[in-house]
Order: sequence, then C-alpha cells, then structure tokens
Amino acid sequence: MTDVEHPETFHALPVLNLPGPDESRTAPLPAADSVAWRLESAWQGDLTFAALWQHFLDTVDTSRVRALLIGPWWNSDESLAPVVELLAGHADRFPALRALFLADVVSEERELSWLVMSDITPVIEAFGQLEELTVRGCGERIGTTLDLRPVRHTSLKKLRFESGGLPSGIVRAIGASELPALEHLELWLGVTEYGGDTTVEDLTPLLSGASFPALRHLGLQNSEIQDEIAAAVASAPVVAQLESLSLAMGTLGDEGAQALLSGQPLTHLTALDLHHHYISDALVDRLRNLLGADRVNGEIDEVEYWDPEEDDDRYVAVSE
Repeated sequence: MTDVEHPETFHALPVLNLPGPDESRTAPLPAADSVAWRLESAWQGDLTFAALWQHFLDTVDTSRVRALLIGPWWNSDESLAPVVELLAGHADRFPALRALFLADVVSEERELSWLVMSDITPVIEAFGQLEELTVRGCGERIGTTLDLRPVRHTSLKKLRFESGGLPSGIVRAIGASELPALEHLELWLGVTEYGGDTTVEDLTPLLSGASFPALRHLGLQNSEIQDEIAAAVASAPVVAQLESLSLAMGTLGDEGAQALLSGQPLTHLTALDLHHHYISDALVDRLRNLLGADRVNGEIDEVEYWDPEEDDDRYVAVSE
C-alpha cells in the first residue's frame, strides 16, 4: 500500500507507543499532554486490547491526553467494535482529547481490506470536543463493515478517511452531517472491489458548498472514477471557498484535466494536489502554467512504468 504509513507526528505531537504492562522501562513516561499516545496489543503476546486499555488508564493521566492513536488491536477480538465501545465508554476520562486516529495500521501488519471495522458513530458522539479524526480501513470485504450515521458535531475541524474502498454510505452520512467547524475533509474513495461504491451523485452535498461553511481543504482522491469527480469539481460551488484541493492518488487522466482547465477559475487555490495521475505532459504543463508550478503539487508525480500505448489499465494508489 503506497501513501499509507505510521505517522511520526499526530496533531502536532510526536507519536509514542505506550509500553505494555510487561515491558521494562528505565525512563519515566513523558507528560501526558506532550505526546500522541499510540496503543497496540496485537504483537504483545497474549495481551488483549482491553488489558492494554486498562493499563493506559492506570499509568497515564488521561485527563491531559490530547491525541490518541489505535494501532493493531486484534489479539482478542478481530472487530474494532469493542475498541469503539471502550473509547466511548471512557470518554469522561479524556476531557482534553482533541485528536483520534482509528486503525493506525500498515500493510506489514494487516492490509486495509482485512481490517474488521465497525460503526464509528459512538466515538464521534462521545467526544464532543474532538477536533481531528482519522479513520483507516475499507468498507465491506470478507465480512468487514465500516459504518457511520449522520451526526452533529460543533468542534470537528479535520476529518480524514483513508480507504481502499470507502462505502457510499459513509460519504452520504458525512454529507448529511452538521459539522459547522469543519475546515479539512479528505476522503480516499478507493475501488469497488474493496467496497468503494461512491458515485458522483453521492458527492453532491459535499460539492454544493452549503454543507460545511468553514471548509477550506477538500480531498476527493484515490478513486477509480477520478475523471468523473474532476468534471463535477470543475463546476462545483464549493471550490470558490477552498484554499486547497486534492484529486490525487486516483485514475485522473486527460479527460479530468481538461475539465479542470475548462471549468471555473482555480487561480485562488494555494495548492492543487494531483500526484499519482495519468495526465499527458502537455496538459500537465497547462495546469502548471495556469496556477504556477509551485502550487500544483510541486512534483505533480505521474504513475511510474505506465505506458498508455501498451497498457490502458489504470490503478489507484491504495486499494487492498
């Protein structure tokens, strides 16, 4: 999986793996609010996530924890549902929590499509002070289910779904949610094989500009219908309020690039991310000339080793 890795920092804090209860340590733990805490139980013998969670509550002043990442958790239960239940059930222990990452897992640990996800709505509802939420995992695949219901949340500023197949129900739920503070929305839509059945019609509320008045960055990326999305974005009212836009990681080709060039002005954008694309050199040059090379993703990397004369099959950056 390209573009998927463990973050070294989260919510502007360095990430620290919490030592397990059986791990020896010579130095005391850092201040609870000085790091982003990462919990993983899957590689620590018979340690269950529930036991690691209790260890976390017992050893760290969780009233000061600002950022939390959930790594591999499946020693005792494959599903993320018990983790969601623990988080929501102990929300009162985390009054300072502002950032949460569900399923900080990379391919060496488990592929996205093999993560057994769950309904994450209870977490959003329980943490009304949350400002940043990242969720990594696919939709329905070998029994896995990632789900979300429409919510009202007045604090959430950044919402990011990293997926090789984001279910259309997630996209529609986001569009039906009330998120007046949302500034950054990033959706990796993925492919149908892994549950990514989102259509352009599903994106209509997001593209209208009416749903999220504070939105300044929109990422609709990693899609096998990237040309169709680009065509819709080219006339979407939301673009006027954006400072940056990403249509990266997908199958974007000349059709989508031409739509962007022929559509509404994009010159107000400070950044247009199109990396991992299938656009011809001539149209790449036109995009650079329109916005300036420094604002079109810097390198605007194309997909390596792809020759349209020999192979017309396009692929997204992250699928399985």
